[in-house]
Amino acid sequence: MYLKDKYNVEKAFLFIGYMPSNNKLYQNLEKAGFICIFRETLTGKNGTTKGNCDSELVLHTMIEFPNYDKAILVSGDGDFQCLARYLKEQNKLGSLLIPNQKKYSALLKIKLLKPYLRFISDLQTRLEYKSKKNSRKD
Repeated sequence: MYLKDKYNVEKAFLFIGYMPSNNKLYQNLEKAGFICIFRETLTGKNGTTKGNCDSELVLHTMIEFPNYDKAILVSGDGDFQCLARYLKEQNKLGSLLIPNQKKYSALLKIKLLKPYLRFISDLQTRLEYKSKKNSRKD
């Protein structure tokens, strides 16, 4: 797992909206070492499904606060700027991993956080899932 190899992560929490049709995905994520924290989802009038996990991430970060040396946050959402700033001030921020370098909140681009920004989009070929059906041994 990249987080373990690169950042020495012992526990990786994944906050995700629960949909029964994705049970296989959740099983694979747990096999990969993630601790899945599920949130109820809502379907909007336009048919999109949303599982708002922001508050869950903040709450668990604070519950676990005494149990980790550094937190690695994975998000490009500006709603987490206050959490990232607090972790930095407490010397508990390891990195802020942004999924998409071309599309993330300007709230995370502040001088205080810039040294902590890393971009997952730069690692796509290293991290992408390769189906066992499509992989060949030559």
